[in-house]
Amino acid sequence: MAAEPMTVRSPQYVGARVLRVEDKKYLLGRGRYLDDVVLPAMAHAAFVRSPHAHALIKRVDVSAAKALEGVVAVLTGEELAELGSAFVTELQRPDVLSVTKPLLATDKVRHVGEAVAIVIAESRYLAEDGCDLVEIEWELLPAVVDAEEAISGDAPQLHDDVPNNNVAHIEFATDGVDAAFAAADHVFGKRFHCGRSHAAPLETRGVVADFDLGTEQLTMWSSTQLPHFLRTLIAPHLGLSEGDITVIAPDVGGGFGLKAHVFVEEAIIPLVARRVGRPVKWVEDRIEHLAASGHAKEIVMDVEIAVSDDGRFQAFRGRYIGDGGAYSGFPWSCLIDPLPAASLLPSLYDVRELGYTVDSALTNKCQTTAYRGPGMHPGHLARETLIEDIARKLKIDPVALRVKNCISSEPYVTANDMHYDGGSYIESIELAQELVDYAGFRREQLAAREQGRYIGIGFSPFVEAGTWGSEGARALGFPAEFYDTASVTMEPDGTVTVTTGTFSHGQGHHTSLAQVAADRLGVRLESVRVVDGDTSKATWGAGTYASRTATVAGGSIILAATDVRDKLLRIAAQMLEVSPDDIELYDGHATVTGVPEKTLPIATLAGIGYFGGPLRPEGQEHTLSATRYYDAPETYSNGVVVVIVEVDIETGAVELQRVVAVEDCGTMLNPMIVDGQVHGAIAQGIGGALYEEMVYDDAGQLLSGTLADFLYPSSMEIPSIEVSHLTTPSPTTEGGMKGMGEGGTIAAPAAVVNAITDALAPFEPEINHTPVRPSDVLALVARGPAQRTPKP
Repeated sequence: MAAEPMTVRSPQYVGARVLRVEDKKYLLGRGRYLDDVVLPAMAHAAFVRSPHAHALIKRVDVSAAKALEGVVAVLTGEELAELGSAFVTELQRPDVLSVTKPLLATDKVRHVGEAVAIVIAESRYLAEDGCDLVEIEWELLPAVVDAEEAISGDAPQLHDDVPNNNVAHIEFATDGVDAAFAAADHVFGKRFHCGRSHAAPLETRGVVADFDLGTEQLTMWSSTQLPHFLRTLIAPHLGLSEGDITVIAPDVGGGFGLKAHVFVEEAIIPLVARRVGRPVKWVEDRIEHLAASGHAKEIVMDVEIAVSDDGRFQAFRGRYIGDGGAYSGFPWSCLIDPLPAASLLPSLYDVRELGYTVDSALTNKCQTTAYRGPGMHPGHLARETLIEDIARKLKIDPVALRVKNCISSEPYVTANDMHYDGGSYIESIELAQELVDYAGFRREQLAAREQGRYIGIGFSPFVEAGTWGSEGARALGFPAEFYDTASVTMEPDGTVTVTTGTFSHGQGHHTSLAQVAADRLGVRLESVRVVDGDTSKATWGAGTYASRTATVAGGSIILAATDVRDKLLRIAAQMLEVSPDDIELYDGHATVTGVPEKTLPIATLAGIGYFGGPLRPEGQEHTLSATRYYDAPETYSNGVVVVIVEVDIETGAVELQRVVAVEDCGTMLNPMIVDGQVHGAIAQGIGGALYEEMVYDDAGQLLSGTLADFLYPSSMEIPSIEVSHLTTPSPTTEGGMKGMGEGGTIAAPAAVVNAITDALAPFEPEINHTPVRPSDVLALVARGPAQRTPKP
């Protein structure tokens, strides 16, 4: 049972279960989302989108749409190209090709849902009516929807400057990997296809833009995870300087990585607003969202493990073919899934020989974008389900096999030079075994089978690459600088304002980051206000994604708050006539250690800092403010997810009976918020395992274009999730924090799949794709050699 939230002041805020300070406004209905932004004289936009997967645009006739009463303007791709420039996605590495995406399609479309024209009208209804009046003449082209076929050399070419539709071919191998496989007692392999998924946040994408013709300043609201980075990336396409653009991220109803990308609509709407001289709003509908925003996680993987007779892993090898869709998602590229999948192939296993190849195919589907645990989720599925198969074939307990091959808790450098900062790799597995009474479950399982019931258990230990600072990004194959800044200011009355370039969109940053600042400055939590989401008010930062905020924003806040703390200590030392080393800051007071009656309110020290004149230490500046940047080193959380299922072999239904998670993310800022992140991540992982898939037919038509067809689990399908914690502080980061928030999505799918195969062990199943639907379960049972045991 989870501990109760903190109701009295603890010795420190970091590590305490503090109730979220931001929840009140949502409970009172005072949240302000993108669609709540209403400006005087605002017009509304809608897009004309392609019904075809691959076609030449022969003619676009917008005359009828322009003639419709209430339509303000209609622009085609050629007209928009005169206003702004196309997006070019590229990585700073020679083995990756750049891919160009026009703001609106001009010569041809490459997937269903690609935008061809935009209609601006007095209302969204009129804009949609205008879209219906745009006539387009098409010349259909053959489509390719299979990633392997796309890069075969015989497929239709999507982009003239991307030969064989392959954005990248990347290879890595240690010197001895081939020899290790050649000498191994056993080589086991499997092919695994991770289904195409979608982040599907509750709030779709949206943009409002207001260009002031008098000042030539643009104010833009976007449902984004990275307001500063968005401004940096779109400014060149708009022909404006960053100083002329203010980006505001209002309350955001979910992002999950999808909104950590920059989309052409975020350039189109500002350009159109400038053109028509009025504010313009566009809010994506759900059909657009599913067809034209960003998909995720589809990779075909061939993984091999060389194993000795006694169950020791000798070498890992993998081939990863990502299905990037028609374009390379800006700015992270279509490698956002296959490259992390390959890079984290070693995971928590002590394997010194390693090899992998990565290809990133373009197909006639919606582009791929990041989604919680990008790449790590599919790669983890392939490896962990193969390890389950190996255990069954060698007749070794699957948990014991993992523990035998696990690295120790000390910092570790993988064969591909990832620098783990230590963790509880074996300890988390052992704790999970205790929590589920693993030995007792095995006895229960045998008894259940005698009754004709098929229950199973799946273990899925994981390593999560978090932080996404410069080192962490490079370790995953994305060479660039990623850091954040924070500003900490103590006001004259002793309250504190923290600004950060990260952005909270449901993670509770206004609470957890305030806890960091409050501890460092010795003030109460309610005295700290965190400001983010507005480039005119907050310091620059790369945004919130990739489990980076606690480490990168937390680290920069620690550094900036320490600078302010040092100023406070010097003032207190002078007033109390002691050394700064003898002063403690706690609960709003500066007190001499061991002399509790010798104390001053921190608010008094703040007033002296601003207005104290001779009371202020000589040479100290008047303000109590500091801005610092932090580029965190690599960090890696770890843990394990365990799932217990019962499978009905008559219907194929899979019932989740129990879900247990062990999480080790180093220093926890707020365990209650960490628990919430674990719960959400696991729920999305279960969705990927059993429900979610974006399906296309052979002609490139999307068959999962509504929420009637794209299924994700509700609270009715998710059982209560039990979370336990181990704590291995990072020795390399400020505060010992590690990135977390994606481990559940990484690990839960494999836990579910492994539990199903364990339940169906008498039928000798091998699952090689997700999602696993009831029809898949029935097929496994039908192919198996076992005789069904009838229920009594």
